[in-house]
Amino acid sequence: MEPETVTIDNRNDFSLWAIERAKLIVSEQGTALALAARDMDDTEIGQAGNALGQAIADAMLEVFDGLMNGVVEE
Repeated sequence: MEPETVTIDNRNDFSLWAIERAKLIVSEQGTALALAARDMDDTEIGQAGNALGQAIADAMLEVFDGLMNGVVEE
């Protein structure tokens, strides 16, 4: 699926983008971490935790780069 381009012109636009992006990250990466914790699999917990952290870092870099250009992809 092609990422959707979002124009952020104000704080409210940024807030809406951040909320939607956080929901996506939690639903994807948070679920994997919760399942690994439920299964008490230390290796999977570590991998899922790292993936969650990477998804957060990627989102922060994406928004920073996008704000420099005035657009953010969703």
